[in-house]
Amino acid sequence: MKTKSFSNMQCSIARTLEHVGSWWSLLIIRDAMMGARRFKHFQKSLGIAKNTLTSRLNELVEGRIMVRVPAADGSKYEEYQLTERGRELAPVIIALSQWGDKWVAHEDGPSTIITDKDSGERLPRVWPRRESGERMALSEVGMRRNTKAPPIDWTGKEEKIK
Repeated sequence: MKTKSFSNMQCSIARTLEHVGSWWSLLIIRDAMMGARRFKHFQKSLGIAKNTLTSRLNELVEGRIMVRVPAADGSKYEEYQLTERGRELAPVIIALSQWGDKWVAHEDGPSTIITDKDSGERLPRVWPRRESGERMALSEVGMRRNTKAPPIDWTGKEEKIK
């Protein structure tokens, strides 16, 4: 099934989804954050069909989210690593995980717990904060249209086409 491309849209969220909008892509990024490097590691962890995994890994490499590198053990295999672009998705993955833990958790609890590696403590919830670190109420967060972006009519009124 062919999906709409967001590559020509000005919206940064839409353009990000162009690269990581597939649920498999986000799970591959999650596994890479947890240390998966080889095709077989991703395939075993996700139970994903090989052709689908190949396609998603290729898309992540093309989008410069991941890079293929020679295997660290000197074998003939390649490994996948997150690029700086990919590593900067960490807050997104953490926020999705925390939201899921709160609202749609499995009855046995989450399969992944995100912690401080040194202390073992869970990370604080990802949430908008002021430069000072103070947590903001959602009502205090502003989102406005860039002056170069086309306006949106939120009124729901239909324009008459001549």
